[in-house]
Amino acid sequence: MPTDKVYLVGFMGAGKSTLARRLGARLDWRVEDVDERIEAREGRSVAAIFASQGEPYFRQLERRVLLDLLPLRHVVVATGGGTFADPDNRVLINRDGLSVWLDVPLAGIVERLPADGRRPLATDRAQFERLYDARRTAYEQAHVHLDAGDRAVDALVEQLLDRLEA
Repeated sequence: MPTDKVYLVGFMGAGKSTLARRLGARLDWRVEDVDERIEAREGRSVAAIFASQGEPYFRQLERRVLLDLLPLRHVVVATGGGTFADPDNRVLINRDGLSVWLDVPLAGIVERLPADGRRPLATDRAQFERLYDARRTAYEQAHVHLDAGDRAVDALVEQLLDRLEA
């Protein structure tokens, strides 16, 4: 598997964007955020896209962004929470670079998420818990599993740097 590209995967609120920026800075690599690219392309927030055109439309945008990122090397990619849950996306990611699952317990995710509606899939708690459980099966297929629940970002960066240098 190529180690000149890192894909951070995990549930919403796991810290993918934050870790991507820190890891990218340490490696002196480009950093890309799938959700940020979608928002820039569409000129509106993920929540607005979900509200006006629904999840299937958003997933199409997500796939297009992922395909646009495939040729890039020396890049850290922060994926959306559902990106790696799609089997086709998972195959693309696992062939293209090192996939790293940031595993955070559900209670930690709930604490981290803002209650302002920016996370449309988090509005119904029971549905949110089912989604969390369902996606864990997909995340388990990442190349690397990082327990990111209570670890400092810098410690996670060091752990990933060690993995990349091995």
